[in-house]
Amino acid sequence: MAKILTASEMPDILSAQLIANYLGLSRSTVYSLFDVKPESGGIPNFTIGISRKVDKRDFFSWLDQKKEASNSVG
Repeated sequence: MAKILTASEMPDILSAQLIANYLGLSRSTVYSLFDVKPESGGIPNFTIGISRKVDKRDFFSWLDQKKEASNSVG
């Protein structure tokens, strides 16, 4: 099993696998979130060749928004 990196240990550009490990999700779930537009709740990402990548700042901003939305429900 791959070591799960802390936020500070993560590189500036993240792969689907790093995000999957961090969130405890499958890589296919992360790719599904890549396919959803960010304004509809998907993870902001970009393509380099055939690889999809995420800026670390965008990922943690997205995660913070998800936490805030969860905390405001109820």
